Amino acid sequence: MPPSRGVLKIRFNQDHGCFAVAKEGGAQIFNVEPLAEKTHLDYAICGGLGHVEMLERSNLVAVVGGGQSPKFPDRNVLIWDDVNRKFVYEYGFPSSVLSVRMRRDKLVVVLSEEIHIFSFPHSSKLLKTIETSPNPKGLCELCTSADCQLMALPGPHKGTVRMVDLLSTEAPEKAFTETICSVHQHELSCLAIDQQGALLASTSIKGTLIRIHSTQTRQLLVELRRGVDMANIYCLNFSLDSNFLCCCSDKGTVHVYAVKDQSLNKKSSFAHMSLLGRALGSYVDSQWGLALFSVPNESPCVCAFLGDRKTIVAVCMDGSLYKYSFNLEGSCVRDSYEAYLDISDNQM
Repeated sequence: MPPSRGVLKIRFNQDHGCFAVAKEGGAQIFNVEPLAEKTHLDYAICGGLGHVEMLERSNLVAVVGGGQSPKFPDRNVLIWDDVNRKFVYEYGFPSSVLSVRMRRDKLVVVLSEEIHIFSFPHSSKLLKTIETSPNPKGLCELCTSADCQLMALPGPHKGTVRMVDLLSTEAPEKAFTETICSVHQHELSCLAIDQQGALLASTSIKGTLIRIHSTQTRQLLVELRRGVDMANIYCLNFSLDSNFLCCCSDKGTVHVYAVKDQSLNKKSSFAHMSLLGRALGSYVDSQWGLALFSVPNESPCVCAFLGDRKTIVAVCMDGSLYKYSFNLEGSCVRDSYEAYLDISDNQM
């Protein structure tokens, strides 16, 4: 018997239609709509897992040991083939793996001061190792479009983002291409890239502001306000069409922002008061969310949009899942609540 079925990490797949749960007792992968378990890895197979990363809806899943009773060291990444029910790759590293990211042609493994980029899954080999500034959160995001191979990670200086063209890692004769973008005054806490690779969203450890920059020009496009109190941001995600952005934090709220039609976002009530507005500065200039809803603030969660609908799913580490619909007037309605861990409890 495993020590517990406690949830350690939750990650959506690339189209947000599935999510993977790393647990003290192995792993489970769920379809979002309808909510159903797609597969699981028993504790006997893999022990406790700290990270599980899906490759779209394919049979390949990356796992990293974690929790109180791991079977594998947290310095190794293993690739599970769910069709053949066996591990097909194993990659070892000199220090703990902090995150794993995948796209159809690349595997990216993030350590505290290095990022390793592999060709994947066919004839997998190391393409490049990038030394980074200290990255204790393992921040790294990929654009998964076939037309864009952008990778974003913390830059060399506080509050900067390093954007790398992964295409430039494929052959030694290709010039390595990267740019640096200054996005915040404080250390970064969360990153997101839209599906087209055109927009980069970021938050700092203050957790009060979300800034969206163009990945092409590095210009600030919009500043969005989550709140005025410091918060730990758990997750940022663009909708598939890049029209909206969602954000969740330890305040127990999930915020929705309009990205393209910013007139939908709420503005500060002080914005029309010129003297006070100048005194308050960015508090007035930044835009507030279009809509928001609440989840239990004692349980970390991740959030994402479902397809092209105005529907958001929030998956919490306490085993709860919420679906909310929103409209352009800013109203939110709860569509459903489910306990996903109870759907298929195989006593892992």
